[in-house]
Amino acid sequence: MAVRQAVAWCYRGGSISAEPRINDRIRVPEVRLVGPSGEQVGIVPLAKALELAQEYDLDLVEVAATARPPVCKLMDYGKFKYESAMKAREARKNQAHTVIKEMKLRPKIDPHDYDTKKGHVVRFLKQGDKVKITIMFRGREQSRPELGFRLLQRLASDVEDLGFIESNPKQDGRNMIMVLGPHKKKTEAMAEAREAQAARKAERQGSTPGAESEGDTAEAPAAAAEAPAETPSES
Repeated sequence: MAVRQAVAWCYRGGSISAEPRINDRIRVPEVRLVGPSGEQVGIVPLAKALELAQEYDLDLVEVAATARPPVCKLMDYGKFKYESAMKAREARKNQAHTVIKEMKLRPKIDPHDYDTKKGHVVRFLKQGDKVKITIMFRGREQSRPELGFRLLQRLASDVEDLGFIESNPKQDGRNMIMVLGPHKKKTEAMAEAREAQAARKAERQGSTPGAESEGDTAEAPAAAAEAPAETPSES
């Protein structure tokens, strides 16, 4: 009956809280209590556990509701929620999502455009992203697929230090497609980018004091030259 009521309540727009029960919301006669430092207190009546929580100025938090009896721990629940949220945020920040970039070329691309396109591919691979290279054929170019194949092979050879051919060239209608994968993982590329940014920041911060010290050393000889020479005192 209770389950049917909960399901019906969800259909009416309600939601079941995923947060643990704390303090007076815990409705069991006894709990297996864990102390603030992780020490095992043992099975105690709920009233005794709440009394200890009040004594320590902490919260009684149900950490294992399905255990018999439920496991509860004494902790600062507000601080625990804040630290958990910060850890989750940091994990999302460091989470690596491999992105597939796309670069389109023509079979008879001129050298300047080729160098520009290759520069983009190099940047994508350094960032740890995959690159989908598409050769677009038009008109009579469709009868010369070897032009596109040679161009893809040339590009793969030019960036072999940063990436490898993950998907060999293949014809797809009027296009020929190849996928390049980076040698570095996305997480490694992100870590290196953060280190480089920190190094640049430290260099900018350290350049100002250095310039001032050089100025001071340059002014010192000038001041010494302007100072009058001391004459020996008469005996």
